[in-house]
Amino acid sequence: MARGPRKSIEEKISEKQQLIASLLTRIESEKKELGGLFEEKRKKDLQVVDEIISEAGLSPEEAAEALQNYIEGRIESAS
Repeated sequence: MARGPRKSIEEKISEKQQLIASLLTRIESEKKELGGLFEEKRKKDLQVVDEIISEAGLSPEEAAEALQNYIEGRIESAS
């Protein structure tokens, strides 16, 4: 069975280079989309924290101080 003319090595190399270039473009596009998703998650997480702070009636400074004290307490108890 004849399968048609065989491709030269140069054609095969060129096709692989084109494939790699298109895959790299796709990877960059997917990375951008992933970055956007991480940013969206970060904003939602911060919104939850902001709501907790507001409901507690704390200023951002008070919340930061309380969190710092909590972290220091955990570090000391782990030692």
